Amino acid sequence: MVEFLKKLGRDTEGATAVEYGLILALIFLSMIGAVSSFGQTTIDMWNRVAATISAAIGI
Repeated sequence: MVEFLKKLGRDTEGATAVEYGLILALIFLSMIGAVSSFGQTTIDMWNRVAATISAAIGI
């Protein structure tokens, strides 16, 4: 069992997978933040368009 733990401690292949997973998670969180911000900006733009049209036609 001790030999297995020593061998496991020297193994670096799993570390690469963990690093790639962390990078992927950071990219995903950045994308979610960007899409959320873009979505809110788009909603605000269309609300302004709707208000302008409503004011122009007198509703």
